Amino acid sequence: MEVWYSSYGSNLCEERFYCYILGLQPYGSNKVERGCRNKTLPRDNKKIILPYQLYFAKERSKWGKGGVAFIHHEYDISQSTIGRMYRITEEQFLEVVAQENQLEDIYIDLSGVKKRGFADLELGWYDRIIYLGEEDGSPIFTFTNSNGITEMEKYSPAIPYQNIIRKGLSELGLDKIEINSYLSPFHNC
Repeated sequence: MEVWYSSYGSNLCEERFYCYILGLQPYGSNKVERGCRNKTLPRDNKKIILPYQLYFAKERSKWGKGGVAFIHHEYDISQSTIGRMYRITEEQFLEVVAQENQLEDIYIDLSGVKKRGFADLELGWYDRIIYLGEEDGSPIFTFTNSNGITEMEKYSPAIPYQNIIRKGLSELGLDKIEINSYLSPFHNC
């Protein structure tokens, strides 16, 4: 089965996301990703607007000192977080979730996620899987932290991380002014 993985952080950048598929080290990161068993690149990708609030949390990551992107797990029509969806296999999605959470392997009943709207893994930073709907006959999923925005200490994004996000936003057609405007609220989290 194919699914859409909807990203909103560093995986907005196509080259960076491919590191999770192919097992490469993203520019600006200090970690080589292990990659997926199936190295087939996404069949399609496209921009999506997520009605969830974007924020940056965690003090340090593989990108250095500074926060990484999360979305608040409550639907909010007043919010517009820019995302990029990749059409990949269900197995690849599960392996990306595992890599993002520093886990060897993971099983998630995605049909159960569709029915309930979300599922919590209880392990890792990105421990909540959210079902976002359907596109072209395939379900759309993303992941974030199960704690709400008010429960997480905010940090400005690390510069290398921010640069990868900027590149991804540019790939989606935003110009420099739009990118700066989009990211400016997060410089002093």
